[in-house]
Amino acid sequence: MTKVYIVGAGPGDIDLITVKGLKAVQKADVVLYDRLINQDLLEETKEGAELVFCGKRPDHHALSQSTINHLLVKYALQGKVVTRLKGGDPFVFGRGGEEAEALAKRSIPFEIVPGITSGTAAPAYAGIPVTHRDYSSSVAFISGVSKPGTDEEAYWERVVKSMDTLCIYMGVKRLPEICDRLKNYGRSPDTPVALIQNGTMNSQKMVKGTIDTIVEKSRFIENPAMIVVGEVVELSSHLQWFDPAGEDARVSAETIVG
Repeated sequence: MTKVYIVGAGPGDIDLITVKGLKAVQKADVVLYDRLINQDLLEETKEGAELVFCGKRPDHHALSQSTINHLLVKYALQGKVVTRLKGGDPFVFGRGGEEAEALAKRSIPFEIVPGITSGTAAPAYAGIPVTHRDYSSSVAFISGVSKPGTDEEAYWERVVKSMDTLCIYMGVKRLPEICDRLKNYGRSPDTPVALIQNGTMNSQKMVKGTIDTIVEKSRFIENPAMIVVGEVVELSSHLQWFDPAGEDARVSAETIVG
């Protein structure tokens, strides 16, 4: 029976996809997949399944969002089982809502399969609880980039003043600007900040600093990376459990970031 599954593949570690998400991959006739999924998941597709790359990099999209929406509708109307495989969670900065809307307008059956978002997973693998009874009772997941026409100053003022912990997606290129806004709207320059690149993967690396020092310390960090702001960052000093590359690599990384 025709159906479209919009599936969150998780943050990168292949074991973090849900059982339900994996089943959707295995049964699909067509899989439309993003750049940030673990590519090993494609080995779980059935023989003969069509694989369509829909990857997006900053400032470059293999396919536009409207084209992706069109393809989901097209394959579904051909009577195929379609799985849209997205990094993280499809409804957390994944534009899964837009894809579901396109299907709903055509009365095409669909199902949302939530995934683990990098906003919680990357900090967890770095030993940073985004909430903690003693340090943070609130957390916001926000984007470092805004839709054109957004009143960015009002947006940042609202989130900076109302939340203990900020998990910022897609913000590496705008880190200096983000740090200025954090200070402008009341955060102390000494507030701890962490950047976690390739969270949950064997290539994961993290640098820590403060709002005043993190820009310089993060010069070797690239996308994809999660920015975490708040007192909970300090807990990683004794809660960091994930060692992706071994003791020697960690010592080398600490030497690099100073």
